[in-house]
Amino acid sequence: MSIISLSRSYPSRRGAPIVNRIEDAIFYLSYCADCMGNRDCVDACCRYGVDVDRENAERLLASADALEAFSGLPRKTWFTGAWRTDAEFPGGASTRTAMVGGRCVFSDRRSRGCRIHGYCISAGIDYHELKPMVSTLFPITFEAGILHPSAEAVDGELACLGGGSSLYDGLRGELGYYFGPDFVAELDALRAAGSEAPRGSTCGLPEATRTR
Repeated sequence: MSIISLSRSYPSRRGAPIVNRIEDAIFYLSYCADCMGNRDCVDACCRYGVDVDRENAERLLASADALEAFSGLPRKTWFTGAWRTDAEFPGGASTRTAMVGGRCVFSDRRSRGCRIHGYCISAGIDYHELKPMVSTLFPITFEAGILHPSAEAVDGELACLGGGSSLYDGLRGELGYYFGPDFVAELDALRAAGSEAPRGSTCGLPEATRTR
């Protein structure tokens, strides 16, 4: 795995994080991008909870009445309550979703998937407005300006690892949403220059239909 410096820094549409390097493993590690169509994982990635930036938490709380009614989850149960200062997150700080029964509080026990995402679909809201960025980009993440595979993808713990598309191809649309067309154009060029990038199927439904 190699770290590649980009031609410039790319801030996300919310100002943070700012990415200026990538780890090339995002081009050759592969996974089944249609997580709702993968019967083997049973939402395994939801068992840790997720980082939520301050601004995202505020947007969730602004929609608390409707989200509580949809999910059956009182707002006081959503977050751990612990905050850490981190300039890589919008608002300069982040907390985490709470854990209930060994899974993220927002994991849908009645069915599958994320209840934040499900609420957004039912209400006709762009899920990017309420769903945490870290969750949307998984199994790609960011740290110290580097876009890289999540630890679960690197250590082989990810239940949907192998086959399907590269991490980059599976999340190219999401990366474009957060970091813009110039960002994905530069990454497209880097991918094309490499020799190990899998270009298989996405194991099912197109990106717009996913409900994680």
